[in-house]
Amino acid sequence: MDRLAAIQAFVTVVEQGGFARAAARGAGSTSRLSRLVAELERHLGARLLNRTTRKLSLTEAGQAFYERAAQVLADLTEAEAMASAAAAAPRGTIRITCSHAMAVQRVGPAIASFVARYPQVNFDVTVSDRIVDLVEEGVDLAIRIGRVGSEQLVARRLATAHLLVCAAPAYLQKHGTPRRPADLARHAVLTYAYAPNPRLWRLVDRHGRTHEVRVNGPLHANSGELAVAAAIGGLGLVLEPDFLVEAALRDGALVRVLPDYEGTPAEIWAVYPSRRHLSVKVRLFVDHIATLFETTPAPRRARA
Repeated sequence: MDRLAAIQAFVTVVEQGGFARAAARGAGSTSRLSRLVAELERHLGARLLNRTTRKLSLTEAGQAFYERAAQVLADLTEAEAMASAAAAAPRGTIRITCSHAMAVQRVGPAIASFVARYPQVNFDVTVSDRIVDLVEEGVDLAIRIGRVGSEQLVARRLATAHLLVCAAPAYLQKHGTPRRPADLARHAVLTYAYAPNPRLWRLVDRHGRTHEVRVNGPLHANSGELAVAAAIGGLGLVLEPDFLVEAALRDGALVRVLPDYEGTPAEIWAVYPSRRHLSVKVRLFVDHIATLFETTPAPRRARA
């Protein structure tokens, strides 16, 4: 038995909803497909499909086998595409969505260095902090922090964002420096609208213990960049990802507050609609930006 051909026949029959439809799509004759699936069932010692004259359905074993087999075939297709990428330079447009902060701090520089290497690739970027429906809006790739979205999406972890409490030296000189999380309740705190609970900060100490404190202040915004800019101006304290405050920390415009505590870490993901339809150019860009995340140095952990 040609096991790969049998697996391909089985997956195609399932995805097309029957032998006749699979044959009509050029997967082979109905008799050949039926024979390959029957051989696969004999090889496995399990029935994969329930066949009737009017309906085809998966058995429990068939469902489990289909999910793994479809993934194996998708990985094989992807491996072949990647192997041939060296012979054919990627071209065309990649549609991306990401948050404002991610666009400026990571995606923009990644696009510039990627196009320098692959000049025939263009980018169409939608910058938004809302969760975009990738399938509905025809987007190839999203770079997201925290929430991936639908379970139907495929996600690759790029990095972990560490949430740091920061303030401008001028603010701390005027209002004092918090020494423990509970002190934040008496300070001006700038909150982020898309946080799970914007006015309840959860900070984790070096022993893994969680400390909760209710906060409030003069600014509540749906832009982390705006909050950081206001903090640099001395308005109050922020709890923002390290990649968003790293430049201000290096320049001394902000300093770490409560350096023994961080917000709950948030994973950064590359998210796309389907591994099976991931183009070479998108895969290459995901690999490219993943490398940039891995090699970007962490911000200096300055102390107040």
